[in-house]
Amino acid sequence: MSYRIKRKESVQHAVRRIADEQLAKAVAEIDDPHRSRDSAVHQVRKRCKKLRGLLRMVRPAIGKTYARENAILRDAARTISSVRDAQSMIATYDALMRHFADQVHRPSFGGIRRELSLRRNAIDEGAAEQRLLAVRETLLEMKGRAEDWTLREKGFDAIEGGIVKTRRRAVDRLADALDQPETERLHEFRKRCKYQWYQMRLIQPVWPAMIDPLRKSFSELGDLLGDDHDLAILCQTLDASPEAFGSAEDVQAAKGLIDQRRQQLQRQSLTLGQFVLAESNQAFVDRMRLYWNLWRS
Repeated sequence: MSYRIKRKESVQHAVRRIADEQLAKAVAEIDDPHRSRDSAVHQVRKRCKKLRGLLRMVRPAIGKTYARENAILRDAARTISSVRDAQSMIATYDALMRHFADQVHRPSFGGIRRELSLRRNAIDEGAAEQRLLAVRETLLEMKGRAEDWTLREKGFDAIEGGIVKTRRRAVDRLADALDQPETERLHEFRKRCKYQWYQMRLIQPVWPAMIDPLRKSFSELGDLLGDDHDLAILCQTLDASPEAFGSAEDVQAAKGLIDQRRQQLQRQSLTLGQFVLAESNQAFVDRMRLYWNLWRS
C-alpha cells in the first residue's frame, strides 16, 4: 500500500515519501544477492515507471523538477533495457505458443525459440552488471534530491493538472489508434494508459469502491496493449534476419500467428479503451475533485 496518497498527509509529503520508498526498494533489489539479474532489471524498470507516473501526476505543480528527473529516470531504464528486451522476446514467443497450443505443432518453431535463447545468452554479463550498478548510483543520487522536491500547489490543485493532461493525451492517442491502428500509435496509446493506471493507483484510497474498478480496467488495457507491442517487436525481429530463425515456411507461419493474435488483442484493447475513456475529460476531473474533497473533509 505504499504507492498511495494517504488521507492525512499533504500531497508534497506524499510525493516525497513515495519517491523515497520506490528508490530505496529499487536499490535494495539491485543489492539483493538472492535475486537474479533479470529479476533485478525487471523490478528496477518497474520502479522507474512508477516514479515517472508519480512525477507526471504533479507535473505542473513541481515545475522544472519534472523535466530533469523524468529524463534521468527514462535514461536509466533505457540503460538496462537490452537485458529485459531479450528475455521479453522469449516470454512473448512462449505466450504465443501457449495461446495457439491446440492449433500448432510447437517443435516446428523450435528454430525461433533456439535463436531467441542464443541472443539472450549472448548478452555480455559483465557489461550488463556494470550498467545496473550505474543505475543504482543514479537512483541513490535522486533519493537525496527527492527530499527537497517542492510543489507550488496544495491539495487537489497539486494533482489536477497532471491528471487531466494525462487523460487528455490518452483520449487523443485512442482517437489516433482507432483511426489507424499502427504499431507506434498503439504504443503511444499504451503509454498514456499506463500513466493513467499509476495515477488511479495513487489516488485509489480516495474512494476504493469507485476508483479501484477503473484502476483495474486501465491495468487490463495496458496489459493488452503491451502484449500487442511485444508481438510487434517479435515480428520485427523475425523480419530483420529470417534465415536465423529456421525455414522460410516456419517463419512465415509464425508471423501469421502473430498477426492473428495481434488482431484479437487490438479489438479487445480498443473496445475497452472506448469504455474507460468515454467520460469527458472535464467531467472526469470534476468527479475526482469532488471525491477528493469529500475524502479529505
